[in-house]
Amino acid sequence: MEIAAVALPILIALIIVALIFDFLNGLHDAANSIATIVSTRVLRPQTAVVWAAFFNFIAFLFFGLHVAETLGVGIVAAKVIDAQVIFGALMGAIIWNLITWYFGIPSSSSHALIGGLLGAGISKAGMSAVVWGGVTKAGLAIFMSPMLGFLLALFLMLLVSWLFVRATPYAVDNTFRRMQFVSASLYSLGHGGNDAQKTMGIIAVLLFSQGMLGDSFYVPFWVVITCQAAMGLGTLFGGWRIVKTMGSRITKLTPVQGFCAETGGAAMLFGATWLGIPVSTTHTITGSIIGVGAAKKVSAVRWGLAQSILVAWIITIPASGLIAAFFYLAVGLLN
Repeated sequence: MEIAAVALPILIALIIVALIFDFLNGLHDAANSIATIVSTRVLRPQTAVVWAAFFNFIAFLFFGLHVAETLGVGIVAAKVIDAQVIFGALMGAIIWNLITWYFGIPSSSSHALIGGLLGAGISKAGMSAVVWGGVTKAGLAIFMSPMLGFLLALFLMLLVSWLFVRATPYAVDNTFRRMQFVSASLYSLGHGGNDAQKTMGIIAVLLFSQGMLGDSFYVPFWVVITCQAAMGLGTLFGGWRIVKTMGSRITKLTPVQGFCAETGGAAMLFGATWLGIPVSTTHTITGSIIGVGAAKKVSAVRWGLAQSILVAWIITIPASGLIAAFFYLAVGLLN
């Protein structure tokens, strides 16, 4: 399929919009990578974002592109995808991200993008546009990722408490301040590996829909590098409103709790990325933080705040979907 010359400026513009989303994803989700290491005062915020951005960028060296493939052709049928659908999906995700970033709500950029794809795709082709297998996988991940993050972090906290039962508080604090450099690096790696691939999938399926990838869907290397760089730059700008919520308002963290939360969250992200499941890094780290707080005592967790975050998670897909549908239909009226 040959791409029409008049469509090329639109194609370039949409790729730029996708990279803006990727940048905002890094900015919006920077807190996921650095909230624990900042709140425990192991690193200053300015140093932490540089640290996280570096590991965000190099993540492509460690993971395949299974998540990109899921987002590209596993949520909405490839035959439905066109420039108008991609524009609607990206605008739905971007606007919802900006709303939640402004109010300091740790919602999911991943699910905002999934909601945007569904809203625009259904607006074009009805329910036949939906790839139910991929949507079911993503839907299960909404509930499983925070739950598994919670359980892994809780288990690690209990295990570490048992292993260091005879150590002095000073020795434990000093040890896990150093260990947090490792756990924060792993979490940032998992974040870059899972989240950047979502934009890769969007750009790749857009190119595929325009006949620029031939007969087989794949993710070009230039798309991989560009998306990893955009996310890393977004992380450099940070998301300080959300850092406060994630790092201190849910529960107050010590270095050992920060280590367990980051390690449990990283294990969850690594597994999901290798399986090609687009999970929410926000959901995962929030579940992990709640897990380490609950391991100390149930009252250590501010459950009211956790409940309000849960409400934001639930409404993310329908809210971004409605915004995406509006933009899809608005563009149609202009044609």
